[in-house]
Amino acid sequence: MTNEPPRLTSGRRPRLTRRGRLVLIVTAVAVVVAAAVLVPLLRTGESPDAEKKKTVSLLVPEGRRATQVYASVDQVLGVPPGTTAKAATGTRLELPSAARRNPEGYLFPATYPVEADATPSGLLGYMVDTARQRFGADRITEGARRNGVSVYQTVTIASIVQAEADTAADMGRVARVVHNRLARDMPLQMDSTLNYALNRSTLDTTHSDTKTASPYNTYELKGLPPTPIGNPGEEAMNAAINPTRGDWLYFVTVAPGDTRFTADYDEHRGNVEEFNAHRSAATD
Repeated sequence: MTNEPPRLTSGRRPRLTRRGRLVLIVTAVAVVVAAAVLVPLLRTGESPDAEKKKTVSLLVPEGRRATQVYASVDQVLGVPPGTTAKAATGTRLELPSAARRNPEGYLFPATYPVEADATPSGLLGYMVDTARQRFGADRITEGARRNGVSVYQTVTIASIVQAEADTAADMGRVARVVHNRLARDMPLQMDSTLNYALNRSTLDTTHSDTKTASPYNTYELKGLPPTPIGNPGEEAMNAAINPTRGDWLYFVTVAPGDTRFTADYDEHRGNVEEFNAHRSAATD
């Protein structure tokens, strides 16, 4: 079986995935960090009227990339653009050694109440500490061990699942495709990792895109990308440690809410043709 996907009728390669669509879904169960816990960690100093200070909310949706989180922190704190990005590289965050001081994947999705005297370093530190506590839970470490990967690799898989799954219900099957391809030493061929390398989010991946020189090019390189490609939520992490049982190797979202999973390449080609027909009809 070839690892190369068939070409789209437009000359573009079809996706084995949801085509790198970075959907930022904020679930109704988003973690809300209590201000009573967060504020003491972020204050630069106490004052007599500290309790009277108004708070604002910072929303970090599931799947948001680190660069996007930095921009949101800059905006909510009213600091110059790039301030939080500099803080991320200049602050000693409690990250796993495999992260090499890159917090991608560990800026935990939540709604954070933030006081006016909060700092970028303090806020990033709290996000990372929250992620470490969540990802360090026994069920996560045991799930990673059961799948033969590290916790950091599990976060990377979850970030791909978060970016690729069309719906929450698809997450377990997307995770299974990732695990099945890794087990078979097949390239993942995920458009979401290419989008991360190119700092974009698009539904279209061209043949030239798949030749991009990047460690995040999972068309050319086997295995997982070197870091997560976003910050996954609880559902994506659960899918990464408990992938749905199945032999699937391919998937394509033919239409919203209709993602086809298969282990048969010819069947996948048929699904891609149906996808092409839908795309053509939508653009006519």
